[in-house]
Amino acid sequence: MAQVLEFRLPDLGEGLTEAEIVRWLVEVGDVVAVDQPVVEVETAKAMVDVPCPYGGVVTARFGEEGTEMPVGAPLLTVAVGESGAPADGGTSGAGASSDGASGARAPSDGSPGGSAASGSSRSSASPGSSGAAGSSGSSASSASSGNVLVGYGTSEAPSRRRRVRPASVPAASAAVPVPERAPAAPEGGADGVFVRDREPAGPVAVISPLVRRLARENGVDLRGLSGSGPEGLILRADVENALRAAVARGHTPAPAPVPDEGVVHGTRIPLRGVRGAVADKLSRSRREIPDATCWVDADATELLRARTAMNAAGGPKVSLLALLARICTAALARFPDLNSTVDLEAREVVRLEEVHLGFAAQTERGLVVPVVRDAHARDAESLTAEFARLTEAARAGTLTPADLTGGTFTLNNYGVFGVDGSTPIINHPEAAMLGVGRIVPKPWVHEGELAVRQVVQLSFTFDHRVCDGGTAGGFLRYVADCVEQPAVLLRTL
Repeated sequence: MAQVLEFRLPDLGEGLTEAEIVRWLVEVGDVVAVDQPVVEVETAKAMVDVPCPYGGVVTARFGEEGTEMPVGAPLLTVAVGESGAPADGGTSGAGASSDGASGARAPSDGSPGGSAASGSSRSSASPGSSGAAGSSGSSASSASSGNVLVGYGTSEAPSRRRRVRPASVPAASAAVPVPERAPAAPEGGADGVFVRDREPAGPVAVISPLVRRLARENGVDLRGLSGSGPEGLILRADVENALRAAVARGHTPAPAPVPDEGVVHGTRIPLRGVRGAVADKLSRSRREIPDATCWVDADATELLRARTAMNAAGGPKVSLLALLARICTAALARFPDLNSTVDLEAREVVRLEEVHLGFAAQTERGLVVPVVRDAHARDAESLTAEFARLTEAARAGTLTPADLTGGTFTLNNYGVFGVDGSTPIINHPEAAMLGVGRIVPKPWVHEGELAVRQVVQLSFTFDHRVCDGGTAGGFLRYVADCVEQPAVLLRTL
């Protein structure tokens, strides 16, 4: 007898609590192997493939592409066991339709097709689970590889994990016949959405967005309908019956007018994914951090000459960003208060030993800040190579959560956008950020004479809780001195 296991969106780590379904990699009825990627999701940190820890036949999928799912919400169900997959390895179900309903193919034994919805009773396959709940765990363990690590396959279950209880669960997008041990979905379950709480507190009915849209487009007031679904759930059939009754009475409901008062017209773009994460982080930075900014113009002519000479000497090329990063790490060694974070609960400044240098990178998915680990221990060539690797991964959308977290200081080269200055917002929970504008020829007094030099504006934003203006000014002045006279940097090596 096959066993139906439910695979839930695993704990993504790093404080991530939701992900958006970008693309399904399997259809209902497909046979999947242990650790086979089944769905591509986008988090606030990266885009990753999620592998399923179970092997068997996919019996249901939950959530359409573009749906944002909370951690712990069901992704799909898999029939594991002898009767869960055909002996010839073929499929036994139908693909999902665009509106969330499906027509299931008949199983190989000719029994009538059924459907599964989110109200069905299933075994939990949340992260860290090696099998189904109950006494059947031994059979499930043979078809499961253990805990899912997003983007990296699976491994042993962790000793602790965070569980997030979703407010609602999307309806199953399709289903195939399941063994008789799995209860059938309630009547009309494919038309509405409902969620069964973790504890046996009974189902909670909510109206499907599809049903709401149908009612809104045809002027049906949902408040006047009695639902025929579980717990009074209003189904699509209820709305359609109301429309037929209105036609029979000789009139068709008109869509209710939307009052203009208080309504902001225009295109609405959801703040989710990378854009939503950026919005949350910058808002928190503005709320919590009393920041201040200082800036200075510097003559970068000698720094550019030094880079040209280094690259002309042979060997791997050195980028200008790597030289600026090397200057930053040297400056932080002199002013360690700026490589720190503030513990609000303990009312302490935590000075950090390692410098994990973040740098801003603009991609098609939005602004991301990859992190170069142990930047203080790298030379210019190593920094150049790591910047190149992370930049390429950012553009390809393959950065992992580990690549995007744990920074202690950020270098923001906004000069690539053709601007001179900026007042950066600190990348919470860091304490400071150095901004670098474009390098352009400008009149400059050099050695007592007016000359055309390559000038750059440096701006420095810092958390005023960790230091005063003297420390911030000293940091920025040292950076400017190294830019103007790279030999100054040799004294710190």
